[in-house]
Amino acid sequence: MNKQLTKVEEQLMQVLWELNEASVQEIINKLPNPKPAYNTVSTIIRILETKNFVSHKPKGRGYIYFPLIQKNDYSNQSLHKIVDSYFGGSFKNMVSFFVDKNDVDFKELDIIMKVINDKKTEK
Repeated sequence: MNKQLTKVEEQLMQVLWELNEASVQEIINKLPNPKPAYNTVSTIIRILETKNFVSHKPKGRGYIYFPLIQKNDYSNQSLHKIVDSYFGGSFKNMVSFFVDKNDVDFKELDIIMKVINDKKTEK
């Protein structure tokens, strides 16, 4: 999967990932105000289907939509794209950037190191 979502598509996917499956109206109900028009959301959902991010099943006179791609899979792919595009493919460069530019404190660094060490011991 190398497809990227637009900001609006990603917003709808976030709702679908949260709900697991939903009608267009249920998706709209979860979106912040001002609510988009029904036809707008329906059109974007159909675009997500053509990109193979979403599928549907019939329910009554309408459809229930559900994600075909897990949030973790998309997040991982997106993160790799950012690392490749902005940090020369190096996670070390990315972490160094965030430490330098975002005032990461020692407590956060300790938590990050604990996560890394826990992953090492799992392997």
